[in-house]
Amino acid sequence: MATYRDELRPRYAALAAVFLGVLGVLLVRAWSLQVLSGDEFAAAAENNRLREIPVQAPRGRILDRNGVPLVQNRATLGVTVDAASRGDEDLLYRLSVVLDMPLADVVERASSTREAALQPRLIAVDVPMTAVAYLAEHESEFPGVEVSVVPVREYPNGTLAAHLLGYTGEISQEALDSGDMEGYVLGDIVGKSGAERQFESVLQGEKGFRRIEVDAMGKARTIIEEAEPVAGSDVKLTIDIEVQRVAEEALVHALEAARADDFRNARAGSAVALDIRTGEVLAMASVPTYDPTLFIGGISSANWEALNAKDSEYPLNNRAIQALYPPASTFKAITGMAGLEHGVTSLGHSYYCSGRWTGQGEDWAKFCWKRTGHGSVGFNRGISESCDVVFYEIGIEFYRRGNEEMQEFARRFGLGSRLGIDLPGEVAGRVPDAAWKAEWNRDYPEYQRWLPGDDTNFVIGQGDLLVTPLQMAGVFAGIANDGDVMRPHVLMEVLDSKGEAVRSFQPEVAFETGASDASLRAVHNALLQVTEGGTGTSAFRGFPERVAGKTGTAEVAGRDDYAWFTAYAPAGDPRYAVAVVIEQGGGGGAVAAPAAREILSALLGLPVEQVRATDDSR
Repeated sequence: MATYRDELRPRYAALAAVFLGVLGVLLVRAWSLQVLSGDEFAAAAENNRLREIPVQAPRGRILDRNGVPLVQNRATLGVTVDAASRGDEDLLYRLSVVLDMPLADVVERASSTREAALQPRLIAVDVPMTAVAYLAEHESEFPGVEVSVVPVREYPNGTLAAHLLGYTGEISQEALDSGDMEGYVLGDIVGKSGAERQFESVLQGEKGFRRIEVDAMGKARTIIEEAEPVAGSDVKLTIDIEVQRVAEEALVHALEAARADDFRNARAGSAVALDIRTGEVLAMASVPTYDPTLFIGGISSANWEALNAKDSEYPLNNRAIQALYPPASTFKAITGMAGLEHGVTSLGHSYYCSGRWTGQGEDWAKFCWKRTGHGSVGFNRGISESCDVVFYEIGIEFYRRGNEEMQEFARRFGLGSRLGIDLPGEVAGRVPDAAWKAEWNRDYPEYQRWLPGDDTNFVIGQGDLLVTPLQMAGVFAGIANDGDVMRPHVLMEVLDSKGEAVRSFQPEVAFETGASDASLRAVHNALLQVTEGGTGTSAFRGFPERVAGKTGTAEVAGRDDYAWFTAYAPAGDPRYAVAVVIEQGGGGGAVAAPAAREILSALLGLPVEQVRATDDSR
């Protein structure tokens, strides 16, 4: 008979088997972790112990064509908060008091998630010495807060050329997601606009790193390894800072003159100066401007809102390449040349201007800007005195031919296209034609047809034609350059650490217009008469060099007239082209032409002087 112990023996055996099985599994798992995956987990443990913090490289400088620094770096005192302390609300409050910063701004910067986890958050730059001294004396009250030297962008010339140079800021998530910013991470400082953005790849440099050991709480203990960053390359631009200075001052003078003539809404404008043979941009000005130092350390919400307010005239916009305007009578140089090229007009053709034109019938009568009329007018005088009737006649003839030859000729000079300047944000403008009008009015069939009035508006630079100041500078540069429009550019050279050029821009033709020598010469002579007896005479009286130019006064719905002047000089051996537009400034000859004179004076090495001019033309 089995005893009680005998009955329990199978149960003990089963329990032992289970125990041995579990023990075996644990032994196999331990062997797997230590032998098979040992290296992997050792690396993971090491990674938990070590952290790598990127060290930003100083950005390269931006220089003018003569090597004058336009943007450089400077060392300043900055205050940072480390990762372990940036959630301490009491600490951040005390810090805001010492730095005299709104608490909300301090909290926002301390809680930023754009940087690496252990990277200290930059709270303020250009910290005054009084605050630095206080933090040093009360170090124990501000754990995790450090005062260190940080490099920031410096603008030796203040706001000068701000639109062209651009500004920097933290890279956005959208930029990272675009796929064009390989090698960047959140928190990196990158170019946001202008040359800073365009030449980011060479200005940025190579990051360094600092590998640190951390404790179980994630606090930094010691630096294990570090590598110094490599500074970015310097970029030399085609800009002449002294010509740029004159261009910006000329715009200010023009706006003051316009307001003095009761054009009180004149608050914005633009100017461009080109080397007609190379396409080099010697000056590019836009008013109103902005202060790029506002973006150092991150722009405040209040400042950002002020720069984008409706009544600000949008100072961040580079009007030279981003704003679109009707070119008004400056376009008559294109119209006249197209008329000559296609046999629609000739130097011997005579027109009669009574001040009122009825070429489309009495119901569609149009007026010349000179309501009393110009009388008998030929080609040259039509341009020099900007007689609208001459161009209405040319326009109606092009309409009758029905081949859109005017539009095609305008496009040969780059209108309706981006010229390809090496700056971000350039817009193409618009050369309207029948197809465009039909598409634009696709929901309004009654407005889709191209009418005679569309062509007669087009040929005087009105209607739906839109251009940038850069494009019109390019048009006049092309006329002066035997019909070739050079691609405008701002890059001259990229320099290495020794200051030697490692990359240079080579001039290239953007548009070959194919205009005949005879047409170019005829328009050239007519443009000379503009400043020597026509609508630009008052502004250029006494100027020591001959100038070929054209005034323009654009009508813009709901706004005062826009003033234009485009020109090139010296007329005998053209070298420079200039375009000036003053929004709501009135007459081109009275307001824009004197500004162009100032810029041409700087380009030609002549004394720069302000002149007051009169002109009632359009």
